[in-house]
Amino acid sequence: MALPKRRHSHSRTRKRRAHDALTPTAVSTCKDCGEIKQPHRLCPGCGAYAGRKVYDLEEETFG
Repeated sequence: MALPKRRHSHSRTRKRRAHDALTPTAVSTCKDCGEIKQPHRLCPGCGAYAGRKVYDLEEETFG
């Protein structure tokens, strides 16, 4: 197994870790009900996607 011959400096380690930061989740609002949702996802409040009703939340489904 390969091992480093010399120790990496702090600056070199931090340069590598510069891209490891977490990014916040993108948020948008539903055009129909105004509830907060993720973009390109079904609205959890009204079941709409792209301005049309896709899923009926009042209907009970049993698997």
